[in-house]
Amino acid sequence: MLNLKIGGVPEHFNLPWYLTLRDKAYQKEGINLRWHDFFGGTGQMCKALREKEIDLAVILTEGIIRDIINGNECKIIQVYTQTPLIWGIHVAANSNYEKIDDLKGTKAAISRYGSGSHLMAYVNAENNGWDTKADLDFEVIKNLEGAVNGLPNGIGDYFMWEKFTTKPYVDKGIFRTVGYCPTPWPCFVIAVRNEVLEKHEDEIRSLLDIINTTTEEFKMIPSIDRMIAHRYDQELDDVQEWLSLTEWSQENLSPKTVNNIQDKLLELDIIPRKASYEELVYEI
Repeated sequence: MLNLKIGGVPEHFNLPWYLTLRDKAYQKEGINLRWHDFFGGTGQMCKALREKEIDLAVILTEGIIRDIINGNECKIIQVYTQTPLIWGIHVAANSNYEKIDDLKGTKAAISRYGSGSHLMAYVNAENNGWDTKADLDFEVIKNLEGAVNGLPNGIGDYFMWEKFTTKPYVDKGIFRTVGYCPTPWPCFVIAVRNEVLEKHEDEIRSLLDIINTTTEEFKMIPSIDRMIAHRYDQELDDVQEWLSLTEWSQENLSPKTVNNIQDKLLELDIIPRKASYEELVYEI
């Protein structure tokens, strides 16, 4: 039995992994897969991959591309969700900020440097014509809980996180949403450490076959909307909207998409250079 550890955010996107693990689907293929929640998101997962604490990660596309270019010895082996991630731009409910323009030059609360919340602050700044050097400032708050506790107390001025995950906090009057910022590319990919891929490509292929079968049929699971609402403390209407917007993928990133993502990251001065397709992506 091959022992593998996989990491991801504890959010509704990753319910297919829970279902396959619950059904012991990987064990039938000789894989003892263990899931690890990463509340700190992409930056925390990149660190765990580098330090060999996990073998695979379901991770934000822009974050892992940046980290591979910066020396993380991993490869992207597949897109997980094809659709963009819709980032909500949140402020404390008691703040004076009313619109995105009010946030120019204020502090973005981020989980950590190199995280999705960090990188997408640059995308949002560019979308709104801000100077990314002069108009961006950051406050590290580690995770969503850090923002929930921090923003109402003046630790950071705004916080970007997936809109449906933060919706319960908006409904409770902790956050207000002042706008949205979708990623300009597919949001989540599956990345594997090179060492694991070299030694166990067949098992990784079997793992992908299992998760892909589940994501292909995910929306057809009876009462899946109610399961998500209950498990992730979501309103049923919000879950149904999210399901209508979200498409999973069973394919890898195309060279054109990888090129477009790197062009944007380079333009925003987030990466020092562009890497070849082969440096970033492995076709199983």
